[in-house]
Amino acid sequence: MNKQSFLSIFAASLIIVSCGNKNDKSAQAGGAPQVKEYRTLTLQPESATLYSDYPASIQGQQNIEIRPRVEGYIDKIFVDEGAVVKAGQPLFKISAPEYEQQVRTASASIKSAQAEVSAAKLAVNKVKPLVEKGIISKYDLESAQYTYESAMASLAQANASLVNAKTNLGYTTVTSPVDGVVGSIPFRLGSLVSSNTADALTTVSSIGNVYAYFAINEKKLLDFTQSSSPGSTLAQKIQHMPAVSLLLSDGSPYAEKGRVETVNGLINTETGSVTFRARFANPKSIIRSGSSTTVRIPNEVTNALIIPQSATYELQDKMFAVVVGKDGKTKSTNISILDNNAGNYYVVTQGLNAGDQIVLEGVATLKDGTEIKAQNQSADKVYADLK
Repeated sequence: MNKQSFLSIFAASLIIVSCGNKNDKSAQAGGAPQVKEYRTLTLQPESATLYSDYPASIQGQQNIEIRPRVEGYIDKIFVDEGAVVKAGQPLFKISAPEYEQQVRTASASIKSAQAEVSAAKLAVNKVKPLVEKGIISKYDLESAQYTYESAMASLAQANASLVNAKTNLGYTTVTSPVDGVVGSIPFRLGSLVSSNTADALTTVSSIGNVYAYFAINEKKLLDFTQSSSPGSTLAQKIQHMPAVSLLLSDGSPYAEKGRVETVNGLINTETGSVTFRARFANPKSIIRSGSSTTVRIPNEVTNALIIPQSATYELQDKMFAVVVGKDGKTKSTNISILDNNAGNYYVVTQGLNAGDQIVLEGVATLKDGTEIKAQNQSADKVYADLK
C-alpha cells in the first residue's frame, strides 16, 4: 500500500467517525422526554348553590269527577277533551223528557192549588159575618178556616214540587264546577248515563295551581330534620325552605318558582321514602295533571372546596383528582364529594385541602410521578359559570 492510499483511507475513517458522533448527539437530544403543559388551579374556599333533583308527578289543585245526577241519554257534548273551561260552563246535555213533564205538572198543580186557596178564602169571608150575627155557629167558621189553611199548605207543596222539578231539569245540563281542563270523555252522543254509572262523564282538573309530588329517602329526610336550617320541627324547617324550581319533561326550566308546603306523615315501607308536596302557580296552564317533571331544590354552601367535574375521574367506584406537588410531579388523590352538585362542579368533602394545586384536564391519562408544566388558571376564569 502506497502512502497516498493510506492517507485516503484515514480521511474516510475520520469522516465516518464524525458523522456517527453527530448522529449520536442528535438521537440523545430527540429522545429526551418533553414536559407537557397542563391547566391547573390552586384551590381556595368558594361559595356556591347546590341542587338536588327529584322526579315528580303533577296533579291539579282539584281533580273533580263529573257525574250525572239524573238518568238519561247524552244529547249534546259542548266541549272536547283537553278544553279549558270556566266554572258554570255547560259540558253535557242529557235528554230526559220526564223532567220537563214534571215541571209542567208542577206548574199546573200550583194553579189548581191557587184556585183552592181562593175558594177557601171566599168561604171564610162568607161565613165570618154570619157567625158574628149568630146566624151560624163558630164551628162552621173554624171549619172554613181549616179548609183555607189546608189549601195554603197544598199551594206551598205545589210550589216546592215545582222547585224540585226545575232543579231536576237543571241537572240535565251538566256544568263545570271549577275553572280547569277537561280530561278524557269515555261517552259519546246517545250513551245512557245515570248517577250509578261506573265511569264519570269526564274529569275537570283545576290547574291554576298545581302540586308536584316527589319522594326522598329516609336518610335524607333525617339529614334534613337534623340540619342547621331554621326551625326546631320538620314543619318549621319546611316553612323556611327556599323557593324550589321545576324542570319540565324536556329538561327546560319552568318560569314560576314554587314552595314546598307539606310532607307525608308516613314513610313508605316498600321504598323507604317519604313524599313531599310542592305548589307551583300555573297561570298559563302550561303544566297539566299527570305530567312528569323534576323538582330542583337549592342548597347554599359557603367556604367549600369546589372543583370542576372535568378535573376528576372514576376508577373502581372511586373518584380521583390529580394534585401537582412542589416538585412539579403529579399524584392521584382519592376524594369524597357531596351527593348533590353545583352544575358542572363537585363539592369536595375529603381528600383535598385549600392551597392544593390540581390538574383541570386530561387527568385520566396522567400517571403518578409525571412531571408537567403547570399553567395556573385564575379562580374567576375557572368558576365563571358558577358565579
